[in-house]
Amino acid sequence: MKTKILFVCHGNICRSPMAEFIMKRLVCDAGREGEFEIASAATSTEEIGNAVYPPARRKLAEHGISCEGKTARQLRRDDYDRYDLLIGMDSYNIRNMNRMCGGDPEGKIRLLLDYTDRPGDVADPWYTGNFDATYRDCLDGCRALLETL
Repeated sequence: MKTKILFVCHGNICRSPMAEFIMKRLVCDAGREGEFEIASAATSTEEIGNAVYPPARRKLAEHGISCEGKTARQLRRDDYDRYDLLIGMDSYNIRNMNRMCGGDPEGKIRLLLDYTDRPGDVADPWYTGNFDATYRDCLDGCRALLETL
């Protein structure tokens, strides 16, 4: 049975797709593709149907990671039942995820960097323009998450 992971941020065009495709790469590199189903979603409707933000795409490409074909979609209430883990990028996402999913009775909603030794929010490049920091945060969080699984 596969572990199903959904990464979530505000628009699903920067942080959550970066985490999604970094995690897919780490899982592939570890030879564990068959163990996971990995996707991402947004809490907002602002970017639905849009491709990954070009600077985020370029940052992934610098590391040999493609996110081709990914378009933003919104988190749905039934995602809570479908996924084993719903991983938010920041505390604002977590609040919205809890509201949209009707709570978190099974403890599935988590913050990505809580898996690391430096818990907190993943840097938001939409505001900072610093895609290096976001990539580093996503990579650190995904590595730590994979270690726990």
